[in-house]
Amino acid sequence: MFKFKFLGNTRIPHRKNTAGLMAVRMPAPKEICLPMIQHIGAPAKPVLKVGDTVKVGQLVAEADGHLSSPVYSSVSGTVSKIDTCLKADGKTVPAVYITSDGLMTPYEGISAPKITDIDSLYQAIRESGIVGLGGAGFPTSVKFDAIKNGGIDTVVINAAECEPYLTGDARTMLDDADSVYEGVMLIKRVAPEIKEFFIGIEDNKPECIKKMTELFAADASVKVKVLPSLYPQGAEKILIRNTTGRIVPEGKLPADLGVIVVNVTTLATIAKYSKTGMPLVERCVTIDGSAISEPKNVIAPIGTSIADIIEFAGGFKKEPGKVIFGGPMTGRAIYTLDEPIIKTSGAIVAFTEKDAMQKEASECIRCGKCVDACPNSLNPTAISKAMSMDNLDEKMEMLKERCIHLCIECGCCSYVCPANRPLLEYIRINKSFLREYEAHKKSLK
Repeated sequence: MFKFKFLGNTRIPHRKNTAGLMAVRMPAPKEICLPMIQHIGAPAKPVLKVGDTVKVGQLVAEADGHLSSPVYSSVSGTVSKIDTCLKADGKTVPAVYITSDGLMTPYEGISAPKITDIDSLYQAIRESGIVGLGGAGFPTSVKFDAIKNGGIDTVVINAAECEPYLTGDARTMLDDADSVYEGVMLIKRVAPEIKEFFIGIEDNKPECIKKMTELFAADASVKVKVLPSLYPQGAEKILIRNTTGRIVPEGKLPADLGVIVVNVTTLATIAKYSKTGMPLVERCVTIDGSAISEPKNVIAPIGTSIADIIEFAGGFKKEPGKVIFGGPMTGRAIYTLDEPIIKTSGAIVAFTEKDAMQKEASECIRCGKCVDACPNSLNPTAISKAMSMDNLDEKMEMLKERCIHLCIECGCCSYVCPANRPLLEYIRINKSFLREYEAHKKSLK
């Protein structure tokens, strides 16, 4: 059984340049693109057709199965086409395109849900379209299903925001602290069996620590846990270890230990939905990097193109050498600015040609730094080498033996590699190969 290294051990630059800037809401874009996969699980199923008029908060696509999430319109306007779009990970997914009328008219059918117990809270979250806003995109209702099924005694609120540049969660704690408080109180009201709440915050956010500590000063069940700024502090199982002291064994889920983890902005969004009934239609995106004219936090309608958001941030002050969708550790370089932000989009980081310059990769020098940096004690080099094996069956077996499924794709291995090897990309490719291989084998049975 593997063990997590205590607290992680990779120090990376924080670069929280926009931490002191309140989020600014941008106007409606001319068009949005809503991919049907903005979450882990099955794609949502469109319920509209081309030519239909829609309003903000109106259902565009319904959840297809337990592990899925509905999609709602973030603008008012007209469905212009139902087609596909290419995501940053190279996958083509179904998408609904809506031409905005610029009015942002709310859907008249919106009403606050009646939440009286854990069952109604679960149903409300499922209908809200809320998924993990920290980046993973796991449907939040499934986590609350674990509470419904019993055995959960602890909630860990992930406020670490350990990725460089990202400051959206910090702004939630500072600008929308009341919603964080109301989210905790909502859970306590419908699930009294939950006895402890831990808010895990890295020590590079002193204002957030102070705000949350004052907010819950009178509630002994809520503990603000100050954590060292060591990456990847916000990884779910690492955060559980460092806040509760519990270790999630290999093959187990946090719920097996009586714990669920909820991102702090996700929690605030649940609270707001419980009061207004407005589903998840917008999110705060940090726009930063050396190529951006006016770094800021932007509240943008989901489905807005990266190009439109960058334009709202003053455009490029210098020609970008690389634009990353997400943070620099876990995000992906994109080839087009037409890609839309989705529910899980936390940042857009653009670097100048000079800052984006990638050093040429060389052969592995066997230093072992990637192994030391891996929070799950994997061997990234050994995993990447499996890709070069000729025999497909042996290759896939080797990937499983080297526990590639335990990789959390934090990017520590690539960051510390003195040979500049793109280890994270190798691992992502291999994980994708293994999933497709196993799915194919299963279909043959």
